[in-house]
Amino acid sequence: MGIWSQARTIAAQTPADRNRYVDFLRAASILVVITGHWLIAALYYRDGTLVPGAILELQPWTQWLTWLFQVMPIFFFVGGYANAVSLESAGRRNRGYAGWLVTRLNRLVTPLIALLAGWALLAAILHFCGVGGGVIRLASRAALIPIWFLAIYIMIVVLAPACYFAWRRWGFASLWALVAAAALVDAAFFLANLQWLGWSNYFWVWLAVHQLGFVWRDGRTGGPGRLLACAAVGLGALMLLVFEGPYPLAMVGSPDENLSNTLPPKVTLLALAAVQFGLLLSLESPIRRFLSGPRVWAATVLVNGMIMTVYLWHLTVLAIMVALAYAVGGFGLRIEPGSSEWWLTRPLWIGVLYVVLLPVAVSLAGLERRARPADAPVPSAPRQVGGAVLLCLGLALLARFGFGNAPLPGLDLAAFAMAVAGAGISGVLTRPKKSKK
Repeated sequence: MGIWSQARTIAAQTPADRNRYVDFLRAASILVVITGHWLIAALYYRDGTLVPGAILELQPWTQWLTWLFQVMPIFFFVGGYANAVSLESAGRRNRGYAGWLVTRLNRLVTPLIALLAGWALLAAILHFCGVGGGVIRLASRAALIPIWFLAIYIMIVVLAPACYFAWRRWGFASLWALVAAAALVDAAFFLANLQWLGWSNYFWVWLAVHQLGFVWRDGRTGGPGRLLACAAVGLGALMLLVFEGPYPLAMVGSPDENLSNTLPPKVTLLALAAVQFGLLLSLESPIRRFLSGPRVWAATVLVNGMIMTVYLWHLTVLAIMVALAYAVGGFGLRIEPGSSEWWLTRPLWIGVLYVVLLPVAVSLAGLERRARPADAPVPSAPRQVGGAVLLCLGLALLARFGFGNAPLPGLDLAAFAMAVAGAGISGVLTRPKKSKK
């Protein structure tokens, strides 16, 4: 059975009470992220050399586009909604925290370990073929950009039950407390030059956005008018922060290496989240009616069935295509980035990358749908949390330094070992028992 037929079959079995808009937002957002990453990369082959670059730096006006392509807030409030549904289901089945967590980690971590293993193997091959550590590091860092999201999202999942309890107990106060914490951290970052404290906003900012998913799940968003007002307030706050405050324009990356809205996260992302939350949820009713169509819903199911795979591997596909183009004399990379010809050829370039990504996704998507063996023991909650922390620390190091040259000898191997060990400790790498003949 083809992938489209499979998607249509699964789509036809969708329960009537499922909120299809959640899945639609997740699928649409991942395509925006992929397209945005491919568009930002501005690689140029000149005089036998591959010159790396980013269109945000080459043409500063494109930084406006990041207000559209920065959709990570959508992933987090969609994740909040999905985690709320999952926690409610676990509660009805009397399934404890450990049983709930191991299932959530399984789908997130299994395809992730495959990506890390693939790049560890590729880095080793390149090293023994004489490729310099600097080149390996450049390629691997670019390809492993997606794992920063997993590093923080996995920790958000670990904390989700506590956050959901806080929401049920204190309602909107649990959201505003996180917003206040993020604002105080930013104030310390800019006014007291406590830049180290800014890294804690990976939690305060994204936990606050995740909390919006609970608001949505409980139906406490209000009508379209209130949601549009939320979007307007968020847009006003965002413009004030950027044009009257110390924050940069770009919502992804920044020409200024010492200041970014994402590294670490700033309250500008909370304002952007308010804009996206208000606008998108004001459209929920008409789009849910639109999603009742079998073809549209089947397409949504198709993307969601391989969503982790396409997200994790899309930059690896880009790296491989660029390497092949370089090997044949820079074919397709000789157009100067930012020129009119470059912009006109972007649809073709991105279309080719999607064509290459599809078979990769189809061949590897089974990993994210891999269920844990029914008879596999559930690790204790402390063990899972400890494993998740170790895993995420390894991911953070690999996202920051990649494979190859690193500040400390062997840091890449140590980070890879930490990630694999963390996954094993948390119980994700449990193998099914062999059936007896």
